[in-house]
Amino acid sequence: MDLHARADRLAHLIEEKLDTRGKGLEAKVRRAGRNLPKFIRAEAGLLIEALKVEAHPKLARQIDEARLEQAYANVERYLKGLDPWARRRGVVLNWLAGNALNLLIVAALTVAVLRWRGFL
Repeated sequence: MDLHARADRLAHLIEEKLDTRGKGLEAKVRRAGRNLPKFIRAEAGLLIEALKVEAHPKLARQIDEARLEQAYANVERYLKGLDPWARRRGVVLNWLAGNALNLLIVAALTVAVLRWRGFL
């Protein structure tokens, strides 16, 4: 698998697992931002840098293929382990928990004000 095919594969996985849009691997990694851990962003950065360097024949010889293969494997392993539905479920549950807490606080304040004013 050549470098461009690897980059396309990772870009597809990022879009599929993190629901991140963008054109190409670099844009998708940038848009994913903190949804990707720092070390995964660094590994993806190696691949992005290699894509830029590959266009220059003299610089292309400096690419460390073994390191790129390891970086690709690390990013792919991380992305394959993600469950997009679990992530979405977590977002919804966090939203519901926040709203339930807000409702509880408002109810407690309402009861406190009514008791303070002598209506309860």
